[in-house]
Amino acid sequence: MEATDRITRAGFLAAMAAVGAAGVLGPAGRAHAEGRRRGLRHRGVVYTVGEGETPATGWNAHRMRADIRAVRHRLHADTVDVTGDGVERLTATAAEAAEQGLHVWLQPTLGDVPARDILEHLAETGRFAQRLRRQGASVDLSVGCESWLFVPGIVPGDTALERVRNLMNGTYDPVVFQRRLKEFTARAARTARSVFDGRLGYAAAQDDEVDWSLFDIVGIDYYSFFHRPADHRTELRRYLRWGKPLAITEFGTCAYLGAPETAGMGWDVVDHDKDPEEIKGHLVRSERTQGDYISALLNVFESMGLYAAMAFEFVTPDAPHRPGDPRHDLDLASYAVTRTIQKRPGHPESGWHWEPKQAFHALARHYAGHAADRRPGDRGARRTADGRSGRTG
Repeated sequence: MEATDRITRAGFLAAMAAVGAAGVLGPAGRAHAEGRRRGLRHRGVVYTVGEGETPATGWNAHRMRADIRAVRHRLHADTVDVTGDGVERLTATAAEAAEQGLHVWLQPTLGDVPARDILEHLAETGRFAQRLRRQGASVDLSVGCESWLFVPGIVPGDTALERVRNLMNGTYDPVVFQRRLKEFTARAARTARSVFDGRLGYAAAQDDEVDWSLFDIVGIDYYSFFHRPADHRTELRRYLRWGKPLAITEFGTCAYLGAPETAGMGWDVVDHDKDPEEIKGHLVRSERTQGDYISALLNVFESMGLYAAMAFEFVTPDAPHRPGDPRHDLDLASYAVTRTIQKRPGHPESGWHWEPKQAFHALARHYAGHAADRRPGDRGARRTADGRSGRTG
């Protein structure tokens, strides 16, 4: 992944690993414990929106609409986690997902600005989520993701990259860190509740201390590695102790041998001091490794009857695949279930397209095989960007 001043999400999720992190719902606020039914309620994928590192890789509406259709009809998902920053990008993508009959986990993650701006960004996104709900869409709102990295002041550092370095170096006070994290998530929950009356969640790192009484859904970014499925189940049960539905808000790995064993550090294989950047060591590309890990975890999640699981992530445009050039195959550091192919490799303004990896096909087989589990209430509403809607199912 890229070690720039604007660190990528894969860098975010890995930082906690570096410092030691290894149901049916009623009305909002009345979540019931997991385990009363088997099989996931929602099966999906994370779709990140953002400016991109170059104009060619930034969000655009035409590409987004095609991607969301692929999530629905090729990946056979029933859920999409729309995450990133920019209210216009987030809301347009959420509207398209609802139009396609997908359940939406809407998760704004604006970072590196004052907390008040992050909360206003959340409020604007939450107001739109409320409008979608009133028009019949199936929407959950997440107040954020691993806020200790996105929100200045919880961990020392003016930028996300500086905060990652401080976490990895141990140059922070863990007691102050947890207190500030709880304070911010409480403010975020109050902000979201003021504009949204649906189910509220948050995507936490595995060792975060969160006051889950503020939320209807427990959300965990899960990157553990065990050889035995029973060990995954044992670890996951500790997130059920609050008696609330558990959503796996991220899970996955990279496409090379040994990547799952890195427990979230699979991205850290790029030498950013080289120009162009190079893959460190002699990694052996293995899309099967990525697909097998995702499939194994899905079977665990299904067996526990969890609320949702959303694979990280659909596409990573800024980590292109270069077949035949393993030293510069940045896709090896990507968690995406698709590979990005540039028309002119190495040119920042090059056009590109994505192709499915084995992990994409593994997800598609799994999701298609469980399509019969979907219930009419889970499909949401068809909705166009101009506000028209009509219930489906």
